[in-house]
Amino acid sequence: MRRLCATVLIMEAVVIGLAIPVAITIAHARPAAAGLIWGVLAALAVFLAAVVGRPGQRWALVGGSLLQLAVIATGVVVPAMYGLGVIFAALWVTGIWLARRYQVP
Repeated sequence: MRRLCATVLIMEAVVIGLAIPVAITIAHARPAAAGLIWGVLAALAVFLAAVVGRPGQRWALVGGSLLQLAVIATGVVVPAMYGLGVIFAALWVTGIWLARRYQVP
């Protein structure tokens, strides 16, 4: 679970970071606001990637799921994030499912 979910979150952090200039140029968002919102989401994704799958850190799965919803919600400003958010949410759910299915006891 640690590798699968952490990989999804790290790749998602890259996509979230790349949404900052898109929000500024296409959506005409204020640079400070776009940097703050997407920067916090990207940093949260990296933090969750560092702790997901560790013993006693089940809350990280909930946090990652909430992050998926937040990324989808940023589609209000950058419509492409609706699609990207849904793709990453599907990868997130698939990662959890596969990890639990093939977890060695």
